[in-house]
Amino acid sequence: MSPLTDVRALVFDVFGTVVDWRTGVARSATRLLGDRVDAERFADDWRGRYAPSMEEVRSGRRPFVPLDVLHRESVDDVLAAHGAADVPAAVRDELVLAWHRLDPWPDVVDGLRRLSARFVLAPLSNGGVALQVALARRSGLPWDAVLGAEVVGAYKPDAAVYDSAPRLLALDPAQVLMVAAHDSDLAAARERGLSTAYVHRPAEFGGRSIPPATDPAADLSVTSFTELADRLGAA
Repeated sequence: MSPLTDVRALVFDVFGTVVDWRTGVARSATRLLGDRVDAERFADDWRGRYAPSMEEVRSGRRPFVPLDVLHRESVDDVLAAHGAADVPAAVRDELVLAWHRLDPWPDVVDGLRRLSARFVLAPLSNGGVALQVALARRSGLPWDAVLGAEVVGAYKPDAAVYDSAPRLLALDPAQVLMVAAHDSDLAAARERGLSTAYVHRPAEFGGRSIPPATDPAADLSVTSFTELADRLGAA
């Protein structure tokens, strides 16, 4: 019997797994800053400050704040590093909203719609609730709930985030399938008893680095959400 036979819900990493953060942030940087910055380098630099800013919360050095707050703080440093320290506050605020306007990968909406006929679906992201709602409304992502960091006041890979999914959905951990393009995210989910599925997203970093094609430790490795739907028997 497949280890995924009893899965009832799928929860998803979002940045890089569901949506193309790099293209979307670079697009907003071009729109708002023009040729003052190299838009793709700007996006990469900003993303590079993502984990260190969350570590300040995870370590207990500061209380939990939503990711929008961390992005608003880090964009000041990114602008300064790219020679654009004079950008007005209103433009900085608008840059933060770039993370609310990211496009899904081409396979995502069709795959999620197929999966939604059979499974409960929810993001399990470090992005805040308002951000997740904005992404869903922008692209028609068929979430049944919004789960993740802001719901529990902790950032992945804190165990509380993974534990919250089965608890809030009234399921056993193995009945929840964590879907992510990052093997570290899946490893943390497995430690909490969740089932796991790896999605290969080779374009996430714009060719700067190529993630592994599979995760041998995952219950499934696929190349798209449509393949995931096929493998899980979603019509």
